[in-house]
Amino acid sequence: MGHHPVQVIAVTGGKGGVGKSNISVNMSIALAQLGRRVMLLDADLGLANVDVLLGIRANKTLADVLSGECELRDVLIQGPGGIRIVPASSGVQQMASLTRQQHGALIRAFSDVSDQLDVLVVDTAAGISDTVVSFVRAANEALVVVCDEPSSVTDAYALIKLLHRDAGMQRFRVVANMTRTATEGKKLVQRLQLVCDKFLDVALQFEGAIPFDENVRKAVQHQRALIDYAPQAKASSAIRALAERVSQWPLPTAATGNLEFFVERLLETSEAGA
Repeated sequence: MGHHPVQVIAVTGGKGGVGKSNISVNMSIALAQLGRRVMLLDADLGLANVDVLLGIRANKTLADVLSGECELRDVLIQGPGGIRIVPASSGVQQMASLTRQQHGALIRAFSDVSDQLDVLVVDTAAGISDTVVSFVRAANEALVVVCDEPSSVTDAYALIKLLHRDAGMQRFRVVANMTRTATEGKKLVQRLQLVCDKFLDVALQFEGAIPFDENVRKAVQHQRALIDYAPQAKASSAIRALAERVSQWPLPTAATGNLEFFVERLLETSEAGA
């Protein structure tokens, strides 16, 4: 097994429609532009958003890896900017009921690619299902996406509360999306922190604001990543700034920073929730 530390970032939000998949895709590409080797795992099983956003088609998925039909590298799709994508698969939901053999096969599958990787971005599904919680718990970093809607703040708080209570998580990184100004984004996260301060012992780290940008909708219509479709757009600049910050986050240390340990933690939490 490799001993190469891989930064595993779960992008989550509690609520659908906050632009989580868009941030996952574009942040991944921006990180690749900074010279990082990036893999994006589409863990949004219901919608497979990454496929739709980028107009890519998956012939094989994680389910085929679990059944032993192919290797993980056979499933990977080359995405824009040199990122590699693991397409969404119901196989992720099967993790709670894997045999010991499949369990080992999955760890080996990720172990095989870990030495060619610096960052794994996990685009989780909307909501606070067991699968979402499992992915966030297993990652090194949780990046919570919120936008200026009462339901977004409420759902983000519910997710943070659940992860704090059940997984003992105390620090969350937060990005405000679709804001009018950077100040508005900061105030939004401060508002969420105030609610957390009343009831929870957690710290929120503001990681930036992505402005509302009409180019986002156009890029989606063209099935292209925003950063690729409109590199000069305000939102593209903000995503590149976010990627710069992410690239300075401390790398996981010790053996638990290895990619195979992410998979082991994921399997443990999936089984615990089963």
